[in-house]
Amino acid sequence: MERLADLIDRLNDGIGEVLKWAMPVIALICAVVAVLRYGFGVGFPWLSESYIWLNGALFTLGAAYVLRHEGHVRVDVFYNLLSARGRAWINLLGTLVFLYPMLYFLAVKGWPGIQRSWARLETSPTIGGLPFMYLLKSCLLGFCLLLALQGLSLMIRSVQAIRDPSKAPSVEENDRG
Repeated sequence: MERLADLIDRLNDGIGEVLKWAMPVIALICAVVAVLRYGFGVGFPWLSESYIWLNGALFTLGAAYVLRHEGHVRVDVFYNLLSARGRAWINLLGTLVFLYPMLYFLAVKGWPGIQRSWARLETSPTIGGLPFMYLLKSCLLGFCLLLALQGLSLMIRSVQAIRDPSKAPSVEENDRG
């Protein structure tokens, strides 16, 4: 099972490393849009949409990477004070009680809209906008799938830590990511 968790972690690390390069691209496109619009009075709807859509894809597809490196906001008033076994229980129960039901709800509610979008090959409602909104909407499924996989990895590692607390990473190791 540990090999499966390692494989999932490597997958999300790889995706995260690729997505890191999207942030400077987004900033550059945003700057170009601002210079063109306010400096030259020229606007391209597709260019304006591109940085917004890239940002949406970055955040949805990068969420599992952030979970992998414990970058999500959590109310950890007591978490850091707990033993490795206690933190593992919190992670295990949090994944089962909060993460998976949320992902299920999002996937079930989002699926019909994504199907319609693909059936119509939906484009931007903006004249001159980007022609592939269906791909952006599909990022919701990527979000659900990648987070579900990372949740599985977290549960595997949590069960290992509950069984053998010496295998659990320390809080300092988690902070380093």
